[in-house]
Amino acid sequence: MGIVERMRLDGKKGFVTGAARGIGKATATAFAEAGADIAIVDLDIEEAKKTAAEIAEKTGRRVIAIKADVTKEEDVQAMVDQVVAELGGLNFCHANAGICINAPAEEMTYAQWLKVINVNLNSVFLTDTIAGKYMLANGGGSIINTASMSAHIVNVPQPQCAYNASKAGVIQLTKSLAVEWAKKGVRVNCISPGYIGTELISNAPDLVPLIEKWNAMAPLGRLGKPEELQSICVYLAGDTSSFTTGSDIIVDGAFTCF
Repeated sequence: MGIVERMRLDGKKGFVTGAARGIGKATATAFAEAGADIAIVDLDIEEAKKTAAEIAEKTGRRVIAIKADVTKEEDVQAMVDQVVAELGGLNFCHANAGICINAPAEEMTYAQWLKVINVNLNSVFLTDTIAGKYMLANGGGSIINTASMSAHIVNVPQPQCAYNASKAGVIQLTKSLAVEWAKKGVRVNCISPGYIGTELISNAPDLVPLIEKWNAMAPLGRLGKPEELQSICVYLAGDTSSFTTGSDIIVDGAFTCF
């Protein structure tokens, strides 16, 4: 069997959080195209249903939509239970949900700080550990977290200390879980995207000045595309990455190289 065949995810079951749109939609699509059955998890259930129907029609795979607040333990547990019940198991997941609040540190409220940390870091802990418990008890699996190049640099000109700190925490959480579970069959890795031109970002007029500054600083001179994260996530979800755990894969067009 060649590498292309071995990269496929036929028979595997997984879920992606924050998957109604953007990066999560792109990776969920790729997982289904590679042969997996997928759950689209999002707070926006109507958009999640649209995305699930679109991916199912395109790929012929079983794709379901689940509404969950991934900052709530009971929601995450119910989500995992539903994935297992409806898809027939859980082999991999992509903890992708996240938010960003841009505010100068001296003006950021503690409530804003907590909101970012809760969505970007605490939800990853809940998702990883609850999904991980199932995987540990059922033959192993692969967990993918979305960190950010913002864990490696301080972004400018926008002030986003909470976001940067939360994503740095995701990387260290990823490494910690990878070491704890290395001999137990569960691999944990993360991706650190650079500026990605999702539909929401690309179509936001107020972000045009920022995008122009980011592109001027970027070695490639442009934003990344959600589709440029797909192959890495398919690799991490599948069996060909069996020796890859505890890794943080930066996909930023060399933005963090200087």
